[in-house]
Amino acid sequence: MNGSELFPSVLFRVGPLQITGTVITTWAIVAAIGSAAWLLSRRLRLQPGALQTLAEGVVIAVEDAIRAVAPDHVKLLLPFIASLWIFLVVANLCGLIPGVHSPTRDLSATAALAILVFLSVHWFGIRSQGLKRYLRHYLTPSPILLPFHLISEITRTVALAVRLFGNIMSLEMAALLILLVAGFLAPIPILMLHIVEALVQAYIFGMLALIYVAGGLQSQQLRQPPQGERHE
Repeated sequence: MNGSELFPSVLFRVGPLQITGTVITTWAIVAAIGSAAWLLSRRLRLQPGALQTLAEGVVIAVEDAIRAVAPDHVKLLLPFIASLWIFLVVANLCGLIPGVHSPTRDLSATAALAILVFLSVHWFGIRSQGLKRYLRHYLTPSPILLPFHLISEITRTVALAVRLFGNIMSLEMAALLILLVAGFLAPIPILMLHIVEALVQAYIFGMLALIYVAGGLQSQQLRQPPQGERHE
């Protein structure tokens, strides 16, 4: 949990692109998660070992969370939501490694995740309902509300990015300040605080993403009365 740098430094450049520590850490996390998933999927057994049991438990937990919000779209949303949740947990916790900063303490990383959620909401909505039917919900119940719908889309995306960035950044800064003042007299409470807060923030971001995507999938249905009521 080395906090000598408040902001990621540029390690090298590829043309106009600046490659920072956040980018390298993110690539490493993606590669590690992908490798772990590949290795686990190659050794599946009817009598699972400890790692397979853990992996199956994670998948079941994510399935249950999706089923509680969007019961008709569990299989559709599972790859995206599970990948997002797993990445956030690992990204938030990797700040515990000496000399490594959590990618989510960088606003550019959290903004990229929020934009990904924003695009996924519309992707899943259009895929489920069709372009015309999906866009129609922005004019429901009145076209006058269109600007408010658009403002809502923008503000919730910004809030999603800033909330995660602010919480992880403040967590690492608070831990750094306490360690500077108290030295290593209280490492265990700081470690536990970091773990708990990292897991909580990953859960909140993932759950909000799930709610937003489920809202996009069900936007038209939520604005229409049930079939039986329309015939009454």
